[in-house]
Parts: sequence; structure tokens; C-alpha cells
Amino acid sequence: MSRTLLKTGAALLLSVACAIAAAQTPLRLKFSHSGAETDSQHIAALEFAKRVKERSHGAIEVQVYPNSVLGNDSTALAGVRGGTIDMSMSGNPYFTGLVPKLNALDLPYEFASAQQAYRALDGAVGRSLLDELGAFQLKGLAFWEVGFRSLANNKRPIVRAEDIKGLKLRTTPNPAHLKAFRLLGASPQPMPYAEVFPALESGAIDGHENPPIIMQASKMYEVQKYLSLTRHAYTAMPLVMNKARFDKLAPDQQKLLLEEAGAAARFQRDYNARHEAEVIADLRAKGMQVNESPDIASIRAVVRDETRKLYIEKNGDAVLKAIEAQP
Repeated sequence: MSRTLLKTGAALLLSVACAIAAAQTPLRLKFSHSGAETDSQHIAALEFAKRVKERSHGAIEVQVYPNSVLGNDSTALAGVRGGTIDMSMSGNPYFTGLVPKLNALDLPYEFASAQQAYRALDGAVGRSLLDELGAFQLKGLAFWEVGFRSLANNKRPIVRAEDIKGLKLRTTPNPAHLKAFRLLGASPQPMPYAEVFPALESGAIDGHENPPIIMQASKMYEVQKYLSLTRHAYTAMPLVMNKARFDKLAPDQQKLLLEEAGAAARFQRDYNARHEAEVIADLRAKGMQVNESPDIASIRAVVRDETRKLYIEKNGDAVLKAIEAQP
């Protein structure tokens, strides 16, 4: 056998070996989020990772990084856009600077129920909004949730709208949230969620607003005394992936990720609904004074029309009409 033939055979064997090794090496996707490990966001993320690995027979591994270990919400989102992080999920307000029409989802008292929100987010309205993120190097996979936001503070129980006046409150950067709390006489203070606990601990702010399940997971009962279930706004949580990375995947892999992202969204929502009552009971047991029936009508009367007006002036009313046309 000639030396040339031997070299050719060796090269072919090496090529085959490399191809087999490549086929056996899983695609690893880094998934960042800011939730605590006890939060439903993280529990759903682990379920998503598990299902993706099972359905892909190990070909895709989603590595979940909670607690902002890869950066806060803004930093992680920038990382996904730049390709240094593969996937992240953050509250909808972190995306509205890119697609202002998304602000419709956060308007105070826009959704009367969780089911109304889910119909909009899982249907044509939600898909259209997620698709608009493509212009910003993001592939929208699904809407998970932060949930209905309620108000916690250290100064006094919130019974009526006027009780909010004068409070320094951490809010999201959403223009509607800022406008709403200013209308109520509060001082809204946008900041990354990772900074909220120390700000409350030091007294730099008086309170914040989030779903009770997030307050529990983040141990806000250690630094907050009063909780009122104002349910003043629903916040969705887009799960996004670097678009270039997604586009390079095989069609069956893309389909798998989209399907499992949607399934995990439903898993998280069901988890939140099942645990809501026990979460509130636990917050009470840990010392928070909980008002389950504040005068929501008094708050709604101050904020709903004015925040909708602000949104429509900037973005038109097409998204709102589409939401309200849902059955």
C-alpha cells in the first residue's frame, strides 16, 4: 500500500471521527434570568431545559443561570442581542425601549383576568409583538410571566388611592408605570430588581410592586411590612434568544424550542395559579400585613384613562383594539 494511500485513508478516518465527535457534542445554550432559585421563573426554566434535553435526545442542553449571575436584566438582554448569552427572560418593560408598542401589555388595569392576558399573548397579538423583536437581534420564543403586580411598602397599609401619595416606590422603567404612580402622588424609582432588596433595607425606597410569589421568592418579607393586593398591572415576561443563533438551527430544532418555550409558559402560569393562596398565607406567617381587598376602583379611576391616553398618543390604538377584541 502506497504512502499516499495510507495518508488519504488516515485523513478520511480523522474526518469521520471528527464528524462523529461533532454529532455527539451537544449544542449548549446559556439561559440567563434574574429570578431566585425558588421563583416560578427558575422552576419553569429548569422544566424547559429538561424537556428540551429529553426531546432532543441530548442534542441540545440549556444551561440555566438564575439570580442575575450573568448580569442584571438589562445586561443580560444586551448579552443576548450581542451573542454572548444565548437566551434570557426579563419583564416586558425591559423590551419596550426596543418595541414601544409592547407598553400596551403593561398598562394599568388593561387585563381584567389572567385568562384574558393569556389569550392575547398566546395568539396573534403576542406573536406579532414578539416578531417585532427580530429587528433587534432577538427571536421571541414565548411570553412567560411576572404576573399581576401588587404594592408592598413599609409606611402604611394601602386601602385607597390616596394612601399611595408620598411613597418612594421602585417601579419598572415602563412609561405607563411611571405615569401611574406620579398621578397617584408617589415618587417612582426605576432600578434593576437585584438592587431592590438592599434599597429597601437601607430605607432608600419605601416600597415596591411585584406579584406576591416574587416577593416570597426574594424574601421581601424581611424588608417589607405591608402588602396590598392592588393587582394594578399585569407584566408579561418575553423569553428571547439570540436571533442569529436561532436562525442557524435546523428547522426541527427551531420547532422544538418554540414548542417547549410555549409549554413552559403554560407550566409556569399553572404553577403560579396553584400556589397563589399559599404564598399569601406564607407572607402573612412571616409577618407581612396583607390587605386582600383594597379599594381598587379608587386607584383605577386615577390611572387607567390617563395612561391609556399617553400610550395611544405615542403608539396608536391598534394593539389595544386587538387585545380588547379577544374573545
